[in-house]
Amino acid sequence: MSKNFTISEVIDSLGVNKFTWAVFFFLGMSMVFDGYDYMIVSYTMPQISAEWGLTKVQTGSLSSWSLFGLILGGAISGIVSDKIGRKKTLVGAIAMYSLLSIPIYFAQSFEQFAFFRVCAGIGLGACIPVVTTIFSECTPTRYRALFITFGMAWMIVGWVLGGLIPTLLVAKYGWRICYLIGGIPFLYSIFIFFKMHESAYWFANKGRKEEAVEILKYIEKTATGKSTNWDPNLLSVPPVPKVAGPKALFSKEYRMATAGVWITYFCGCFIVYGINAWLPSLMLEKGLKLTSAYGLAIANNAAAIFANCSTGFVAEKIGRRPNLIMSYFIGGASILIMAFVGGSFYAILAANIFMGFAINYAITAVQPLMAESYPTEFRNTGVAWCQAFGRLGGALAPIVAGAIMAMQLGPQMSFLFYIIPAVIGGLAAFVFIKRETKGKSLDQLADVTEKPAR
Repeated sequence: MSKNFTISEVIDSLGVNKFTWAVFFFLGMSMVFDGYDYMIVSYTMPQISAEWGLTKVQTGSLSSWSLFGLILGGAISGIVSDKIGRKKTLVGAIAMYSLLSIPIYFAQSFEQFAFFRVCAGIGLGACIPVVTTIFSECTPTRYRALFITFGMAWMIVGWVLGGLIPTLLVAKYGWRICYLIGGIPFLYSIFIFFKMHESAYWFANKGRKEEAVEILKYIEKTATGKSTNWDPNLLSVPPVPKVAGPKALFSKEYRMATAGVWITYFCGCFIVYGINAWLPSLMLEKGLKLTSAYGLAIANNAAAIFANCSTGFVAEKIGRRPNLIMSYFIGGASILIMAFVGGSFYAILAANIFMGFAINYAITAVQPLMAESYPTEFRNTGVAWCQAFGRLGGALAPIVAGAIMAMQLGPQMSFLFYIIPAVIGGLAAFVFIKRETKGKSLDQLADVTEKPAR
């Protein structure tokens, strides 16, 4: 090739191909294991609480300890990934959270459990943002939001498995077996170390254009069976931003986007993680049997899979900003319905499925904007710090919910207070998200002087 070209142009010209689907499945399985590791706490909380005689607040905190680790892991991993690469960070993250799940099998106290959940959470916090970043850098522009949000559906599959496995095993083998199973993903980290490729965007950004071109050749050969002899010297790379790293997130060019994605994601995590942590217990308070309570929680998470698959389609049709604003207000309405639903089990089931769909649709609608708001130099730092801040909301929610439940105000009030973050999330999206990123390549989005689209 004898003319200048960009990575976006090459990837867009090849469309969705075998390489795209390989990345989708590699990252997808990472998210399945990640989702399982988090969700097993919600389904083993009643047994752990009974064994160790925990208070309501302590029981709620069982789901929070890994999220505190997620905050630390997210804050560190973004910087690490932008320095050493996406692939190495992902492999290390999976190995870390899987290996540190095994000691929980032997934990003999609340304190030991909390320590190992925080440590495993660091790996979990590193995994999720780098997956979002790799999706954004390996998929064609017109399908970017679809793959990012669809990719999050894999995590919900892990959530469902995190419900099914305890349902099948806890009664017979006890709650500890679930954490022993959580060590299996270590084998997967070894597999992707040898099978995955580094991001071409990352190589190019580091001045390693020859390696970036080799990745592009590999993608083309996988897609078409042949490869073009691109000249690395003709590869165009967006200019380096004036400021990089964490401080760039708060610079004049990016602070509005940072405020928008941080607040909306914080609110989304507060709602989703709070409800997921306490849903089985809330259903038990309503008088349902344990199997019915677990069934409702599994149905809630199953609905989330469809939410994650659909939000990307809508974002590509109507745009990221309107999709995000709409999603939070619908999420609030679903919580209101769930709070007041009564009567038969099937009415509760229907309201629960709608709520599971709506609140997970909202939190997933933020995902594309995380990656699209920042350039390659600090893209994963931006994604990771946003997710770390969001997980703070997720970590606080089960504890706050536990305190509210301790007031004995009833299940209705335990649901109603989640409407507050839903409204705040919708307003934050309306006020702070100014730039529409639909249909723009990552190279085009690197131009922060472009006027915002409303």
